[in-house]
Parts: sequence; C-alpha cells; structure tokens
Amino acid sequence: MTTTQLVHQIQTKKSFLCIGLDVDLNKIPAFLLEKEDPIFEFNKAIIDATHDVCVSYKPNTAFYEAYGIKGWQSLQKTIQYLNDNYPEIFTIADAKRGDIGNTSSMYAKAFFEDLAFDSVTVAPYMGKDSVEPFLAFEGKHTIMLALTSNEGAFDFQTLQVKDKEFYKQVLETSKNWKNAENLMYVVGATKAEYFTEIRKIVPENFLLVPGVGAQGGSLSEVCKYGMNDNVGLLINSSRGIIYASNQEDFAEKARAEALKLQQEMETILLHKK
Repeated sequence: MTTTQLVHQIQTKKSFLCIGLDVDLNKIPAFLLEKEDPIFEFNKAIIDATHDVCVSYKPNTAFYEAYGIKGWQSLQKTIQYLNDNYPEIFTIADAKRGDIGNTSSMYAKAFFEDLAFDSVTVAPYMGKDSVEPFLAFEGKHTIMLALTSNEGAFDFQTLQVKDKEFYKQVLETSKNWKNAENLMYVVGATKAEYFTEIRKIVPENFLLVPGVGAQGGSLSEVCKYGMNDNVGLLINSSRGIIYASNQEDFAEKARAEALKLQQEMETILLHKK
C-alpha cells in the first residue's frame, strides 16, 4: 500500500485509528475457547465490527508466537482474512525485528512475502544494514522504533550523544538510508511534548503512536504537536478496544470504543481544515 492510498483512506473514513490485535486467550470471551481457532474467531469478529472506523490493524506477533505453530496459523489466517476482505486496510506486523543484513532479509521476506503484511516494526539499534533489507521491498513500509512509550525508554533513547539526544540522532541518521522514503516511526503518545522536535527532523513521515487510552496518552496533545498536512499519524489502541467486554457482546462493545476514538479524530480533522 502506498502512502497516498493510506492518506486517501484516512480522508474517506475521517479516521487515523489503528487497532492492535493483541490476543490473550485468558482475556477473550470464554465461549470462543470452544471454537477450533479461538484467536482467529476473536480477530474476525473484531475486524468485521470495526473495519469501517479504523484504517489499520496491528497484530503484535508475540501474542501469536506464544501459542506456537497454532498461534502462527491464527496470525496467517487473520492477515489473509484482512487482505481478502478489506484490502484497503493498512496492516502492521508489530514484530520489532532487526538483525544483521542477511537475517533481516529473511525477516522481511517472512512478513512481506509469506504473510503479506504492508509493514513491519523494526528496532534500529544495529544500524543501517539491519534496517535497509526491510526498506528494499517495493510497496512496503518499515516502521522504526524512535521514541517509545515505556518507562525504560529513558534508559537510552533520551541520553545525550554529541550534544544531541540519542533518538534524534537515530531519526537524522535514518533519513540517509536507501529507500528512506518508506520509513515510518514509532513515537509513544506518552511522550507528546517531544513531537514538535521530532517533526522538525521528519516532517513528512507517518508516525505510529501507541499509548493512547490504557497507557494514558492524550489524543489531542499528540495531534496538536504531531500532525502534519497529510495527518501523518496512526494512533494505536489495543486493550481499550478489543477487551471492552469479555461477554458475547464483545465485538459490539469494541466497535463502540473504536467509534468514540474515530469521532474524536473526525472532530480534530474538521478543526484542522
């Protein structure tokens, strides 16, 4: 999917919502556990109920890897269902991969070719040759960790390196990599005060923003400092939407929570004009 197609979808749906499909069998409705593939059945119901109010889905692969081969099969069925039924949706494999070149090439092949995701999250700590193999895939996006929302982010990401915070050095360096136009960046919503500085470095790139909702991030603050002319934001919410209910009405309640965020986004977009 091209950035232009993603922007068109945002404009059409008046939404820049990304829903995280982080499925924990201990949290989903008990009646689904009787199904042959409860993870896929849960995802399918969430997707069918919310696809018109979001522009992206982001399965975190850890929640599938934890269940072994069956979990991977659930992930494959989920992405195939999305690609077959809702091809306009931007799909993100939240895998946080990143290794030496030939290994990264295999990771990229797994997510871009075999599973057919539109994008994958990548950790940049090993530098250019660990990220460029992902960027080599035409029509795919690499979403690089820049400034994350977890408490430990301050251990390294904001340290001063040559009179500059480390995350800024990462952003600036990445702009010079081959096919850098295919880069997006992860910036946590709980770091809203940093968005102004980040936009000075990467004014045009999309930012994937976790941390709104359950983690306490403010949608309005993120938009105030992080939005660009093409919106340039994908706001992720996971637990606050998919676990709104653990009863038979779980999909309906998930839609209600997603709709709340979409309507807030529509208001922000309206005032942006």
